[in-house]
Amino acid sequence: MKQRGNEVTSLMGLKDARVAIVGLGLMGGSLAAALRERGACREVRGVARREETLKEALRRGFIHEGTCDLAKGVAQADLIVLATPVRTILELIPQVGSCAPAGCLVMDLGSIKARIVPAMEALPPHLQAIGGHPMCGKEASGIIAAEADLYQGAPFVLTPLSRTSSEALALAQELVEAVGASPLLMDAERHDRLVAAVSHLPYLLSVGLVATAEEVATEDELVWELAASGFRDTSRLAASDVTMMLDILLTNRRAVGETLSRFVRQLDAIAHLLEANDEERLRNVTTQAVIASEAKQSPYRKEEIASSQKTLLAMTRAEQLLRSLMEQVQRRREGMFR
Repeated sequence: MKQRGNEVTSLMGLKDARVAIVGLGLMGGSLAAALRERGACREVRGVARREETLKEALRRGFIHEGTCDLAKGVAQADLIVLATPVRTILELIPQVGSCAPAGCLVMDLGSIKARIVPAMEALPPHLQAIGGHPMCGKEASGIIAAEADLYQGAPFVLTPLSRTSSEALALAQELVEAVGASPLLMDAERHDRLVAAVSHLPYLLSVGLVATAEEVATEDELVWELAASGFRDTSRLAASDVTMMLDILLTNRRAVGETLSRFVRQLDAIAHLLEANDEERLRNVTTQAVIASEAKQSPYRKEEIASSQKTLLAMTRAEQLLRSLMEQVQRRREGMFR
């Protein structure tokens, strides 16, 4: 790293960088695990609130060393990643600004960006900064749930600031690619509006589904005996960490509210078609959903779907062949007993 006065002029490559990850839950722990497993950087340091978390991260080989002291943890870092809930990130940014070494790049993994990016703009000029949000995760939380392959194949949004240098962007992209993700550049407002539709709304729908089933269960508890794979798949997100999800929803209230209104309009329209017994238009709506769902899947999901379709086609052909053979055997038997 080089510095001229208070301005950063260059950043080293990831391979030579010391990376400090603040927050070793699912996302931070998985990032540390991926960096260590792939030997992507010079050193991985962990900063966590609890000693037990640090011990687990050390035991699993996710970090080289760890501390509960923020200033100590970031003291020699070339790249600092804030991997905590959004409101905690907002509290950490000024703290990191007061103790991060000159020339360091600060980035985050927060699920919303419109509040984080302006906070990063206020960092001291001797630091670089960029927003980030990996589009991956699972319902389980904490260091116990962390895994090195969590980011593999996932889109990873980067939201550069007006002050983000080309070197800082290159280092962030290198980090993203090093853990197997695909960088996607986007401004903060657009990011928050889009994730409200494809990430935050699905969680609320899952919560609403479970609440509806609970209401039905007050009248007949047998409903839970009938809940099969369809219910499990669509209610899965309701098991997400409540504190984390409330943090996301409350910091992205406007975009989530607008998206909820759109969904309510869609649901009302479907309800009217059902009430009117309009089979043709219901078929059009549901068929369009199938087409859109298949067409808009991400590349790695498309590969998974294509593979499943090939397997199903092979099974169908095998079944047809078996049926044909059985018919031939049956005809021969009939011929023998004539």
